[in-house]
Amino acid sequence: MTVKLLNTEKLSNAVETILEEIGEDINREGLLDTPQRVAKMYKEVFSGVGIEPKTALTTTFESEGYEGMIVVRDIDYYTFCEHHLIPFFGKAHIGYIPSERIVGLSKFARLVELTSKRPQVQERMTNQIAAAIYEILDPKGVIVQIEGQHLCMCARGVKKPGSSTVTTVKKGIFKKEESLVREFESNVAK
Repeated sequence: MTVKLLNTEKLSNAVETILEEIGEDINREGLLDTPQRVAKMYKEVFSGVGIEPKTALTTTFESEGYEGMIVVRDIDYYTFCEHHLIPFFGKAHIGYIPSERIVGLSKFARLVELTSKRPQVQERMTNQIAAAIYEILDPKGVIVQIEGQHLCMCARGVKKPGSSTVTTVKKGIFKKEESLVREFESNVAK
């Protein structure tokens, strides 16, 4: 996926301006190609801007009567905090109990990837993933948990390396059945 309307020349110029404003010499050998590299990187890391998360779940299948919990855990993600444009990263864990439709398991990794390819906050990302699954699959319930390490908290400001943030969204039966939440947490902890 790529951002269709990304103006790499404009981005390169903006990066040059930033480098000059922090006191760097943009003609220094190590920085000569940096503006273009940053523009290319932005094209990749922000490729999800403007794309609906649910598009990652377009192909579904009959559940064939499966009524148990399905858990996909430890999906790595990397994204950028929208407040500082500094990375945060971690793992996403997804659980759901199907009604009539399921989706290929790789689609969950694509969904996490798509929601992370934009300036983001962890709370919204967790909501977007859960909402897309709930809307497209119409499961009995869905639970999404995201763990994140935020460099805006670890490397600047309060400087608390090693701290992490956990967000969880529960929909459907997961809101009512604590035993299902415990089962999910047990599967994630393995």
